[in-house]
Amino acid sequence: MNPDEVSKAFVEHYYSTFDSNRSALSNLYQEGSMLTFEGQKIQGSPNIVAKLTSLPFQQCKHHITTVDCQPSGPAGGMLVFVSGNLQISGEQHALKFSQMFHLIPTPQGSFYVLNDIFRLNYA
Repeated sequence: MNPDEVSKAFVEHYYSTFDSNRSALSNLYQEGSMLTFEGQKIQGSPNIVAKLTSLPFQQCKHHITTVDCQPSGPAGGMLVFVSGNLQISGEQHALKFSQMFHLIPTPQGSFYVLNDIFRLNYA
C-alpha cells in the first residue's frame, strides 16, 4: 500500500464528500477522534459532524493545491497535510486553507481520522 496513493484517494474522497454531503463524513471519524477547527477543539464523530454541518454556508468547493504525506508510527498510520482554496457559494474570492489529518488503519483495511486540524490562511 503506497502512502502517497492512499493519501491522494483519502483527500479526494474527503473533500468531494464535504462539498456534497458533509453529514456523510461521520464514518471517517470515531469516538476518540478530535477536530481542531480554527482553534476550537471538538471530540467524537457526532460532535465533529455537528460542527461541520453547522458551518454558516451550505455549498462550497475545495480546490486542492498540495497533498503531503508521511508514515506515522509502527501501526501504519499516516500524516496528511493539505493546502488549497475554498470557494464558498455566493462569495467572490476563495479562502486559502490548510488541513492536517492523522489517519489510523482499521482492522477492516481502511483508515479513520484520529486527528484533524483545520485553519484558514489569511494573507
